[in-house]
Amino acid sequence: MESQTKIQEAVNKIRSWREDPDTFVMDNFGAIPDKWQSRALKAFVDEDPEQSRICLSACAGVGKSAAISWCALLFLGCYCGKGEHPVGAVVSETHEMLQDTLWKELAKWMAMSPYLSSQFTWTKTRVYSNQFPKTWYLTARSYSKTANEEERGRTLSGLHSDYIAYFIDESGDMSTTVLKSAEQGLTNCKFGKIITAGNPTSHQGLLYFAAEEDADNWHVIRITGDPDDPERSSRVSKKHAQKMIDLYGREDPWVMAYILGRFPKSAINTLMSPDEVRDSIARGKASSLTAVLYEKSQKRLGIDVALYGDDKTVIFPRQGLRAFPPVCMRNTAADGEAPSRIAARVMEAKNRWGSEMEFVDCTGGYGDGVINYLRDAGATPTRVNYASKASDDDKYANKRTEMYFKMRDWVRSGGILPNDSELIKELSSPTYTLKNGKLALEPKERIKERIKRSPDKADALAQTFYMADMPAGSVGKPEIEMLAYEGESQDSNWEPNWE
Repeated sequence: MESQTKIQEAVNKIRSWREDPDTFVMDNFGAIPDKWQSRALKAFVDEDPEQSRICLSACAGVGKSAAISWCALLFLGCYCGKGEHPVGAVVSETHEMLQDTLWKELAKWMAMSPYLSSQFTWTKTRVYSNQFPKTWYLTARSYSKTANEEERGRTLSGLHSDYIAYFIDESGDMSTTVLKSAEQGLTNCKFGKIITAGNPTSHQGLLYFAAEEDADNWHVIRITGDPDDPERSSRVSKKHAQKMIDLYGREDPWVMAYILGRFPKSAINTLMSPDEVRDSIARGKASSLTAVLYEKSQKRLGIDVALYGDDKTVIFPRQGLRAFPPVCMRNTAADGEAPSRIAARVMEAKNRWGSEMEFVDCTGGYGDGVINYLRDAGATPTRVNYASKASDDDKYANKRTEMYFKMRDWVRSGGILPNDSELIKELSSPTYTLKNGKLALEPKERIKERIKRSPDKADALAQTFYMADMPAGSVGKPEIEMLAYEGESQDSNWEPNWE
């Protein structure tokens, strides 16, 4: 009798969670949902067919991954019928993105709940019921970057149950064909949901389709950090939001997407993908690497100068298609002689490696002292100002944007990066858009906020693209075409001692 009473109490508790999902969140995770999160949870449990497709179009930092995780765990822990168990899929555009965001978020919230952590097991590919592991689960899904539209359309296939749900995160750039199998899944179930979320940056992805083009068929929840909106998310700093609006204006693409939660007039695009950067690093490890690819090109040093704070001074060497491991100097202002010490380290590299051109960042004035010391030592460094006019002024908003785009083109044409894990995030994080008809890279402050550090290595390497590549011994002579990566066989451990 006592066991039956406990079972009935558990059934009643689960039923109450389905009726009031805010209570589910508070009871299991000790969290109080924001107003918009509460709306998303209530839409998720609503059995009205008009609520079967939910779109969360959100500015940055509002807790959308938490909201999707709560919906997914509510579904997993509270939905089942006679002989039918809930099955669902969690998807992001790449495996890495999924593991780093939503799948990790699921693990975090599960660990907080005695009920969920005792009844379910989390692995890197599935979250499943300990009692019914083969029929009661969430599965992690992604698709290959080389997948065609038909293959992407099968990403969410293979799920069958009376209770089925699809959780699609970071869908701003995701192909709409991913919805194909999910839509089919909704046609043969008692309870079915598709919930997608992302930042409104692209005009071509799944999020734009759901929030704008097909909005009549979706329950769209828009989340903003707009200081003037009474329904704004409290998780976005009002002071920071107003500062960004004052600095860049409400029509700025990044302000619209990441602060106001609105789709900008021009889509925000990522400069390089993580896979492109990884492929470039892999070329440096390949047995096909040979010095003939770059030995006839000019040797250059990019010097990103940092005197204060947590930023670091970076000296990055590049010769044609090959970039070599950078030297990093920290706490350079500690003894008050930073410019001379930085210049001494640059001259040491120049003398040992034989660099022909040195590009020093003087945008904030920090590099001017380094320039003076280098000139006193007999070098002829080039002063770099990121805010200066681009060589191709009709195409790029400033020199910084131009250098980064030249660096991207170099990567895509066979450029070889050193094996440095920090470069993956620093090179794949920057985004760009069109501003007054010109390509414009996002401000550095936004990149620092997103990756939690200054992209000093990426900046230093970008500076080596301040002017067109030239052959060795031809300072000031016209541009030459860089050698293509052809993959001749040579010892992959060959490495000049540039330092």
